[in-house]
Amino acid sequence: MIRRLRHRLAPHSHDTADRVDAALESSARGMRALWVSLAVLGTTALAQAVVVALSGSVALLGDTVHNAADALTAVPLGIAFVLGRRAATRRFTYGYGRAEDLAGVVIVLTIAASAGFAAWAAVGRLLDPHPVRHLPVVAVAALIGFAGNEWVARHRIRVGRAIGSAALVADGLHARTDAFTSLAVLVGAGGSALGWQLADPLVGLAITVAILVVLRDAAREVFRRVMDAVEPELVDRAEQALRDVAGVRDVGELRLRWIGHRLRGEVAVVVDGEVTVRLAHAIAVEAEHALLHAVPKLTAALVHADPAPLPGEADPHGRLAHHVTV
Repeated sequence: MIRRLRHRLAPHSHDTADRVDAALESSARGMRALWVSLAVLGTTALAQAVVVALSGSVALLGDTVHNAADALTAVPLGIAFVLGRRAATRRFTYGYGRAEDLAGVVIVLTIAASAGFAAWAAVGRLLDPHPVRHLPVVAVAALIGFAGNEWVARHRIRVGRAIGSAALVADGLHARTDAFTSLAVLVGAGGSALGWQLADPLVGLAITVAILVVLRDAAREVFRRVMDAVEPELVDRAEQALRDVAGVRDVGELRLRWIGHRLRGEVAVVVDGEVTVRLAHAIAVEAEHALLHAVPKLTAALVHADPAPLPGEADPHGRLAHHVTV
């Protein structure tokens, strides 16, 4: 009750322009996170590349390539965020938000490619062992890689969750795995310092396994978005909000889908069949209003009002039955 009273008294708006402004601001936050990540990871990878050239460490090489690939994933995501700002057209009537999901696919492929390269380099060194030089410098480079990746991971995950971007969260998880692979390079350097030449390529293989683990998680997250999956708790929250709306007697079919980092909804609500069209429309508007407050990241919802059936009355949607595909 207090929340509803505060909502009625506090100035707020749900105009389309305001929703677009909020969506643009979330894209701008995503872009800022990407630029910062690109700068940090680019600097980290460059410093590690210098050490790779001096030391010949394949474990550090795998980590460096992975860091560079992680930095470059900012490019497709940045393009997606820019495209997502474009207005809908008569061809792309929902806008360009799904470009973000395509960027997620590119990120998954980039992770897979970096895993393949790291494995190739490690196996080659196992077959043709070489001593690692400048071990103290390799250890320092590994610590730099850990610090850079962990900072970027926290930043990307925080911003991604705040704006609802699965691709940005997946990229953050990717960076977090990179942080631990950098620590693995440190272990490899320690093994080499103790005279175990195979420590470096074996750590390189361990890094490959770690990359494959994050590949699985990122692929699962992106696949769910591409397949229009949403969190079930969002559906529960939406249904409860609709049932609390005065005039709504029941909630019919409810659908939510992510378009980039924004949610859209479609729902049928059951109202008294004797109300006027104007009143049914007012109930539908209030239902959309309730959804916008109850479901985070929801920018629009199409609410259809169905009349409550009378005893013996034929299904008003019966004429559509032969168009329904199973």
